[in-house]
Amino acid sequence: MAQCVQSVQEFVQDSFVPMVAVLCSEEAERVTRKNNLNFAELLRPFCRLTSEGHIRDPNNQVQVVKNLRIRVNNVVSSPTTASTTLSPAQRQLLSDVVLSCQPQEGALTNLIMAGDYELNFSVTTPWFEAYRENFLHSMPASDHEFLNHYLACLLVVSSTETVPVEQFLKLSQEQHRIQHSGEYTNPKWFIPNTLKYYVLLHDMCEGDEERADVVYEDMKQRYGPQGCYLLKMNSRTFSAGEDEQIPDPWTQYLHKNNLRNQVTPESHRTGEMSSNLESHPLQLDSSSENLHNLSVVHSDMKKVVKDPDSLALAGGSHGACLTLNDHDHIRQFIQEFTFRGLLPHIEKTIRQLNDQLVSRKGLSRSLFTATKKWFGGGKAPEKSSSEPKSTCGLLYPPEAPELQIRKMADLCFLVQHYELAYSCYHTAKKDFLSDQAMLYAAGALEMAAVSAFLQGGASRPYPAHYMDTSIQTYRDVCKNMVLAERCALLSAEILKSQGKYSEAATLLIKMTSEDSDLRSALLLEQAAHCFINMRNPMVRKFAFHMILAGHRFSKAGQRRHALRCYCQAMQVYKDRGWSLAEDHINFTIGRQSFTLRQPENAVTAFRQILISDSRQTAKQQGAFLREYLYVYKSVMNEVSLLQLPLPCILSSATRVYFGHERRLAEGEKQAATHVSLDQEYDQDLSTMWCHLEEQLVASANGGAIPVNFQPTQCCLNSQTDNLRHPLAVVEEPIIVEVMFRNPLKVSLALSSLSLLWRFTVDSFSSSKEMTEETITNEETSAGGVGNMGNIFFIFFLHFDFCLPELETMWISSSFTDQQTLDLMVRGKQDLKIRGPRLNLTKEDKMSVRHGPDRRLDPIITPPMPLMEVFFLQFPTALLCGEIRKAYVEFCNVSGVALCGLRVASTHPAFFTFGSQATTPLSPTSAENCSAYKTLATRLQLDSEAPESLVSAEDFSQPSGVIEIPIDGSTLQPGESTQLPLWLRGPDQEGVHEINFLFYYESTEKGLKISHRVLRHTVFICASRSLSIQASACRSSVPPHHCLDDKCNGGTLVFIDVENINMNEGGVREFHIVQVSSSSQHWRLHKYINPNKDKDCKLGSRERAKLCFRATRCKPHEGTSERVNATVFVQIISSSTPCGDFFFRCCTSLESQEAYGTSSKTSVSKSQSSAYVVEDNKQLILEGQLHVALQTIGKEASSLTAKEVQQEMVLLKFKSELPPPVILPSAELSQLIKTNLHYPETCTHPFVQESLCLVPVTLTLSNCSLAQVDVIIDLRHKSASPESLEVHSSFAWVGQTQYKLQLKPKEVLCLTLQACFLQAGVYNLSTPQVFAKPAEQSTMCETSQQTASPALIIINNA
Repeated sequence: MAQCVQSVQEFVQDSFVPMVAVLCSEEAERVTRKNNLNFAELLRPFCRLTSEGHIRDPNNQVQVVKNLRIRVNNVVSSPTTASTTLSPAQRQLLSDVVLSCQPQEGALTNLIMAGDYELNFSVTTPWFEAYRENFLHSMPASDHEFLNHYLACLLVVSSTETVPVEQFLKLSQEQHRIQHSGEYTNPKWFIPNTLKYYVLLHDMCEGDEERADVVYEDMKQRYGPQGCYLLKMNSRTFSAGEDEQIPDPWTQYLHKNNLRNQVTPESHRTGEMSSNLESHPLQLDSSSENLHNLSVVHSDMKKVVKDPDSLALAGGSHGACLTLNDHDHIRQFIQEFTFRGLLPHIEKTIRQLNDQLVSRKGLSRSLFTATKKWFGGGKAPEKSSSEPKSTCGLLYPPEAPELQIRKMADLCFLVQHYELAYSCYHTAKKDFLSDQAMLYAAGALEMAAVSAFLQGGASRPYPAHYMDTSIQTYRDVCKNMVLAERCALLSAEILKSQGKYSEAATLLIKMTSEDSDLRSALLLEQAAHCFINMRNPMVRKFAFHMILAGHRFSKAGQRRHALRCYCQAMQVYKDRGWSLAEDHINFTIGRQSFTLRQPENAVTAFRQILISDSRQTAKQQGAFLREYLYVYKSVMNEVSLLQLPLPCILSSATRVYFGHERRLAEGEKQAATHVSLDQEYDQDLSTMWCHLEEQLVASANGGAIPVNFQPTQCCLNSQTDNLRHPLAVVEEPIIVEVMFRNPLKVSLALSSLSLLWRFTVDSFSSSKEMTEETITNEETSAGGVGNMGNIFFIFFLHFDFCLPELETMWISSSFTDQQTLDLMVRGKQDLKIRGPRLNLTKEDKMSVRHGPDRRLDPIITPPMPLMEVFFLQFPTALLCGEIRKAYVEFCNVSGVALCGLRVASTHPAFFTFGSQATTPLSPTSAENCSAYKTLATRLQLDSEAPESLVSAEDFSQPSGVIEIPIDGSTLQPGESTQLPLWLRGPDQEGVHEINFLFYYESTEKGLKISHRVLRHTVFICASRSLSIQASACRSSVPPHHCLDDKCNGGTLVFIDVENINMNEGGVREFHIVQVSSSSQHWRLHKYINPNKDKDCKLGSRERAKLCFRATRCKPHEGTSERVNATVFVQIISSSTPCGDFFFRCCTSLESQEAYGTSSKTSVSKSQSSAYVVEDNKQLILEGQLHVALQTIGKEASSLTAKEVQQEMVLLKFKSELPPPVILPSAELSQLIKTNLHYPETCTHPFVQESLCLVPVTLTLSNCSLAQVDVIIDLRHKSASPESLEVHSSFAWVGQTQYKLQLKPKEVLCLTLQACFLQAGVYNLSTPQVFAKPAEQSTMCETSQQTASPALIIINNA
């Protein structure tokens, strides 16, 4: 239980005190009424004695009576019988007492630390103490006990009476009539011979003091000096005491209405009024009416139940005519009456009762167990049938010996003789139980337990089982909840004082029932305090019983107490995962707060329901939302926007985009992709763009990156660097993407969303037009705005909000469509982003600190140029090495000129803008839409290849940054320019992601934004085209035999070209158009063409070998390289785009291999054209491939060897058996027969001509009756070492791989060219033939049986 002001001993003693009645004459009432009090109220503050009293027990032992208190009441007679329940008027007044006693703000609170719980609640419960005191004082007098029966009666007469003695006689007769006439059952009197004490009241301002003294002397002669008293009062006059401040001790007593003997016949009105309180305490619609009705009932109740003689509640001050001396006179009067009148009377009565028992002592073993026959009565069962019986046992007549024992026990208890009282109670208890008088037995058990507890220092323990038996008997047998409640209150307080909180809580919980919500609420609250005050606090039980108490308070109409209980319990359930319990508590708090006209608290409570992850059903969530909207609507202020809890804003997921949204493609134009909110953030891509931007900035600043360089961030999110204020350009939009989450299972309707922003102008800004005022789009002025300099704050989001299904859900109720529309509310939500957690210093690691996140606080800068880029005829698929011409358009869409246009790319070899002046295009090139520049006249095949000197610096880009050549290097506002762009397909097949980063600056320098960039990403699908393998070997012709002046030590260059395209993209065949070389030391001198006028064509899976003679060049000053071209069409290799791609490839190759250790350095390139059939139209595609020869005798390839992916091996968890090898049948290996026709002997002057070409005819015969697909591979190398030795210096030139189709029985002859470098014997039977039936499309070609060795002898002439 909660802490109390009184100790448990004081509480129990004050619960049972001697009762004194008061009868006053009319004149005496008039005298006391001057002080706005009646006589009983006048004495009430002085009824506690400050000195000790003494009595003698039957054994003549002195007993000290300490801190005795008496209770004085006016005599109010009533013919009604005692009831086992409180009347409606008494219940209402108890409710008023609890309602008027609310916790004060700033009252003492208790902080409990239980585990990880931290609870803060009130230490004391004054409303419970007030209820308990008034309840104990309002208990009706009962016949089974005498504790609240009157022991004495004060007869008060004024000294101004004509004959005061006659008035005393009338009052005495009136008292005798009330007690003995039998007309009144109330009040009840302790003994027939009630003590009468005569008080003469003298008004010092009116009466004659001498006459009063004379009358008093006469009274002492009549009634004895111990039976009368002269009380002088009203010594103070209003005129004399206006300035004197006299304390008012009556105020604290008068608000505690003594309900005893105050029942009036008008109590039926209270029943009618109390029906107004039966409405549900949580109903919102009738809350105002309920509150109004409650106030009316309270005022009417006070009028109804007020004692007609009571003036305590009237207006004005109390004791206005009394001085401090008068106070002392009253206090002295009480002491005199008690010590000289009341205590002697009680002592005399105890002695008389005891003497009757002692006189019969010999007939009983116990002093207090005398046989009932000595008191003149037999046992109750012997009574006649006409005597009354109670429902809970027998009724004893007043003279019954059992009641005399009980009467003596009560007297001993009232004068604090607890040991004697316990013996009497214990004796009476046995007698009552033997007679089955359960009501009397329960009362004896109750008081025996209390007497045992109050025996200070006694060895007898507190018999708690007495109390439990008594409570059970009162409640279950006698059906008297009033007595059961009193017994429970006493027992719980005693158990609490002994530290038995668990037993006290159990007892209090048992006393809850449906007959009284107020009692149940108060007892449940005290049980909750018991749980929290235990040695190991039971926090959850405390919270649960607080919830139960709040519910019963709410049913009893005590809304403030209900709200307090729910708020205290919320401390336990909050943020503990009890989501359903939290919802219930918050919902109840919200409704109670709204009913108590605390709408702000109601909004807060309902908000908590909506912002948490609720596990309620959709219907329940909809009900919560409607309640919230209704409450929110009532408190919504048009001046300021209130916070809305829904929908939830995921602030960390907010993205901010600076700049215009990019225009989409217009016709054939393809806009640069740049950055958009549709793109997901990728850290690797961000690092790549930053690296490209660093290259561009370094190129624009002479190779060095400025110290204050910050990479451009157009779109900010939670993963970007947001520690600095982003830079935004004036008059350019800022797009904010806010992510909403609806935690409910019902839909939400949002409308009229807008961002609230605030702009603060820098006070140090040089612009004269700007002022230091804050510009905002808020509806109200924002206070406390800091001056942070040209900073734009985005801090709120406001919108209209409603529940879309309100109209549907409310059709069945009494709401109208207008009410549905009225629930649309307007509010706002904070858009605050918390930065990353700091983890640098020790303080950061030991605490939770977050850095700033300024993505919503941009700095507005002056105007900057804004460029858009469009691409025309930009392909999405290319062959490897294919050259395609496209166009790029640069548009300045801002009002500021731009300059310094540059571009960087992850694939700088993919494109070029051209590097020098172009030569006139030939008519053929123009007609074919060729990307190459060709000579206007075609050279003869036998003529010497042209040669030109170029500088690699004219083509290469050392830093990877390309400056875009625009006219004047400046793009004015609104201007646009279009430039050609040559593209070359990547050398590796597959899909390639190619990124461009365009860089440009403003013509005005010194701005906060030094430059701007524009991103573009393309995906190119590269298909296989040709594979080139080149090798070089020394010529056998001695230098002095060379007929050509330019031949200084000849070298032969062999180039093998293979068509590896598998008809991808509709490619039919490739034509080798031109072979060019570039080197500082070598040049291609002559092309050895065995087919003379025929050009080189390659179909699918066909190969060709080209043979060139290379010679050394004369030394040339500088680092210029010689570029020459041979074969067929003369493409200008040294111009754009051929030279650009050629030299960039050369730069990349040089960076990979050591250039100076090579015995030969030459880079060759071949131009080819592919014929493509697309939409039944023939197209010509052009391209070029590059091969770098580093060492003589070492083969170089245009394709890099594919690395074996080891990851695929790791995925094999167990070894798998290899598939069985299916050997080809003998018939499939004999489909084609081959035969070689050649001269057996050939003589050649190797000294004059290093190469010997011999024509060879290969005859193919189809031996089958089916059409056969044939593949001939001349480059097939045998695995036998003998064959390698035989033809080590022999090679086939020209086309080296054929793909043919032979009809049944067809014979086909192919003319081949064999090239020999020196004399010797050679085996020409090296061609490998593969064949398969044409109809077997899925079958692989089978190797055919070869003919016998074909030997040829080469002689040197």
